[in-house]
Amino acid sequence: MILGAILPNNSGDKRTTLHPDSIKPILDMGIDISFESGLCKGINLEDSVLENLGAKATDRQDCIRSSDILFSTSPLGAGEIKIMKKDSFFIGLMDPFTSKAQFEGFSQRGNSAVSMEFIPRITRAQKMDVLSSQSNLAGYVAVIESAKELNLALPMMMTAAGTLKPANIFVIGVGVAGLQAIATAKRLGAKVEAFDTREVVEEQVKSLGAKFVKIDLGATEETTQGYAKELTSEQIQKQKMLQKEVCVRSDIVITTAQIFGRPAPSIIDKETIESMKPGSVIFDMAVESGGNVEGSKINQIVNHKGVKIMGLSNLPSFAANHASFALSNNLINFVLEFYNQEQGNLEVNFEDEIVKSALLVNKGKITNEVFK
Repeated sequence: MILGAILPNNSGDKRTTLHPDSIKPILDMGIDISFESGLCKGINLEDSVLENLGAKATDRQDCIRSSDILFSTSPLGAGEIKIMKKDSFFIGLMDPFTSKAQFEGFSQRGNSAVSMEFIPRITRAQKMDVLSSQSNLAGYVAVIESAKELNLALPMMMTAAGTLKPANIFVIGVGVAGLQAIATAKRLGAKVEAFDTREVVEEQVKSLGAKFVKIDLGATEETTQGYAKELTSEQIQKQKMLQKEVCVRSDIVITTAQIFGRPAPSIIDKETIESMKPGSVIFDMAVESGGNVEGSKINQIVNHKGVKIMGLSNLPSFAANHASFALSNNLINFVLEFYNQEQGNLEVNFEDEIVKSALLVNKGKITNEVFK
């Protein structure tokens, strides 16, 4: 069996799906590894690093044609799906809600496709949870990049010239990314406040040394996998109004609110932005899915009346080496979970909870009604 890995179609993505520190278990199981030349250039490694471990460098088309399992951090083009090996598996980030044309391609080719975005949040699947591993690094990056744009130091400093007060950081949304943003901001010495529609996360916020902001929105819910459910328009309006006073006193505001498969909710409007101090920074972590902040633009820093609105995309790529290590482990753990070493193939049981959730195309059959 050959496991292949190719560069992402998105040139801004520096991550690799095969990190040299994580491929040994695959090679030990007798699986051959083929990769597109230049796969690790985003983490400043030459092909020889992987080749010295036993992997083989090739060109993109040969890698796609020869692989029984193909890793990628972005969807394949229609022409690339057509040259895939018959009965092979695509495993990676499919961006399924915005790249629906790929499903017809996999269906016509008779191949299978695993969307790592659909790995369920259960204990057994934690080692495969791409969204969590990458969101964790994204939360860290959001704080670091925001601090670069702020004209203040984050920690309190006692100096002969006087005491410098710590920066105030407000994190909206306490999922994986939000928790890491809180932890990073606290480690850097900032004063941190956080809000989430799920009051159940209050203890997690406090355990990191931050203050949980209570905003009574009435009844709110979370999904079975722990995500916040979408608010009503009335609840969103109330949230905007009540969180405004926290934004006003904050030097950095980081928004993380996203709804899987849906556009991100708009939770900070121009009225709130214009009430903030000149020099303040707002980091919109949801800019790629529509944005939480009015006026945010993807891959731009917009200056609105003295307030910087940051809309950087592909945040894990800012820490590409660690992001690649985590991502590579996530994908490899999926293969190891379902690889039959005796038969030398990937053996997926559609009754398995992980497979049932993440296998969106099974031997040409689209299994999720949303993508048919």
